[in-house]
Amino acid sequence: MNQQLTPFELAYDQFIADIQQTGQVWGLFEAKEESWAVCPSEAYEDTDVLPFWSSEAGAGALCSAEWSVYSPKLIPLEEFINDWLPGMHEDDALVGPNWDTELEGLEVEPADVAAELDTEENAS
Repeated sequence: MNQQLTPFELAYDQFIADIQQTGQVWGLFEAKEESWAVCPSEAYEDTDVLPFWSSEAGAGALCSAEWSVYSPKLIPLEEFINDWLPGMHEDDALVGPNWDTELEGLEVEPADVAAELDTEENAS
């Protein structure tokens, strides 16, 4: 039986493939406050989600209205894997990979993203 992936699952798969290829992850950074964009989890109470994108354009699409204070900021993939994901795991925060302009998408455990990247890297 061929299981159809949801648009959010496809966005996650694309996120993993793209960042592996480019070595780049994009977040939204607010320079004045020196802070990264954070959203409350839809699935878990008292849990934060940090949205990330596989392209500058994807991240930039959110930089309007109340999000106009943010701008896309590059995070090298190695830093994302070695610093961001372990730190987010310690903080009980989730990854929001390639969220759409409505800030909707999967909420993924950082350890699952790290395992996915490790699996993909070992497969190449």
